[in-house]
Amino acid sequence: MFSKTKPSQPKAQPQARPEPIPPLPDLKAPGGAPVAQAPRPAPAPASRPGSVLSSDLTFTGDITGQGDLQIDGTVRGDVRVGRLVVGETGSVEGGVSADSIEVRGRVVGTVSGKQVRLAATAYVDGDITHDQLAIETGAFFQGRCQQGRKDAQPARPAAAPAPAAAAAPQPEPAPAQVIEMKSV
Repeated sequence: MFSKTKPSQPKAQPQARPEPIPPLPDLKAPGGAPVAQAPRPAPAPASRPGSVLSSDLTFTGDITGQGDLQIDGTVRGDVRVGRLVVGETGSVEGGVSADSIEVRGRVVGTVSGKQVRLAATAYVDGDITHDQLAIETGAFFQGRCQQGRKDAQPARPAAAPAPAAAAAPQPEPAPAQVIEMKSV
């Protein structure tokens, strides 16, 4: 039924030519001609790491900036930065505002950001204004959350409506969505 075949012998592969090794830049090439150096690409600008307020520090006052900030210590004041992470040992007693906010520790005050994420270890006592909100199971949140930034002003019509349009009843605008959550 089955027969054992002899293993085939590997085919002979053609000899590969060794690639020439380029001369070192400070040496002359064979024949005495100087070697032209290839231009080196400019180093990519290193992204600045964010600032960190370590767990053994307490800061009293407002913090403002455009960069990233991670708070592992305590801040008593408002924080307004580009991206904010409140670490598990971090605590903020005041309002926080950033494009991206991740809370793993404690915030007592208002939270305002485009993207707000409350980790399972988060404790937030205050209102949240957001474009996107994620709350993990186990996070404590007491306050109101409202979609849409407080910074944004509603657009107003440029011209008054025509008299014919004024006679027609105008529908009332829908109220902003407000959700109250309380965890026990």
